[in-house]
Amino acid sequence: MTAPTKVVSAAIIGAGGISKRHYDGYKQAGVNVVAIVDASEAIRQLREKEWEVRAYASFEELLEHEDVQAVSICTPNAYHAPATIAALDRGIHVLCEKPLSLDLDACDAMIAAARRSGTVLQTGHHLRSNPLARTAKRLIDEGRIGRVAFMRLRQAHDWGGAEQVRGVFGSLAASGGGTLLDNGCHMMDLARYFGGDVRSIYARMATLKFQIEVEDTSVATLDFESGAIASVENAWTATGWEESFFVYGTQGALECSNRLGKARLRFVNREFGYADWGSADETWYDFATVDNAHVRSVVHFIESIEQGTPVVCSGEDGRESVRLVLGAYESARTNLPVPLTLAPQPV
Repeated sequence: MTAPTKVVSAAIIGAGGISKRHYDGYKQAGVNVVAIVDASEAIRQLREKEWEVRAYASFEELLEHEDVQAVSICTPNAYHAPATIAALDRGIHVLCEKPLSLDLDACDAMIAAARRSGTVLQTGHHLRSNPLARTAKRLIDEGRIGRVAFMRLRQAHDWGGAEQVRGVFGSLAASGGGTLLDNGCHMMDLARYFGGDVRSIYARMATLKFQIEVEDTSVATLDFESGAIASVENAWTATGWEESFFVYGTQGALECSNRLGKARLRFVNREFGYADWGSADETWYDFATVDNAHVRSVVHFIESIEQGTPVVCSGEDGRESVRLVLGAYESARTNLPVPLTLAPQPV
């Protein structure tokens, strides 16, 4: 990576809904967003007026006319790799929304471009910037719950009660997959964040609610190199919204869910022993900033550029979550477990 440098201006490629979180993140980091890219003329006009930025129809136009130090890639999944590689090759640091790309060769090309240019490539798995997940990670690393034995991770919703899936999310060509990819890549990354490398995966999926080309319901079982196992559940068929993780160890447990209200982290500890289920020691963690993990992820991105700190989620991390999702798709297709040790490794 190049020496730390000051980021003065940034651009956002793909100005749909998630771009708002990136815009807020840059503002919080003290970085001026000067331009956006979007194929939709209506969105370009909206952002020009709302954010007072210059707008372009293609990333090629933006890179030709703008002098920026950082960009966020917020396009549909199929377009992540070309825009990312083009920016990295120009020495521009990139925060690419998840999934990093739709195949491992494209992920490898993105990682290689960052290495060539010495630039920062961060994958937008924002949950690594969630204070609840970061606290859980610290407690795991400190050995406070003993050896991790089992995890359950879930991200599920119903598109806010909508009758149709929003935008291009139901398109196989544009999105590359359904809830297993869109939501599951976050959960796969969180599983690795908590539990380390995965040895094999077994998955099932179905399309049960929407008339779309991709799955709207999935469940996967992960077998870790450590011997731990996990269940990853994702759905667009779940009424309401849930994001949760449960990590069970030999000496304690970590439980976090927003299903019944604001998410808090419960740490159940048997360090001092307990007589029955109702008498275990517990500690609750509550943060005011739980809902701004996307914003904090952008701040972490800028800190990595300006201070030389490690990225919160690297390109290699992003590749691994894609590898897990692709393994899950292969498992669902064959109805067999897929050993990930046989899948392509990073170059």
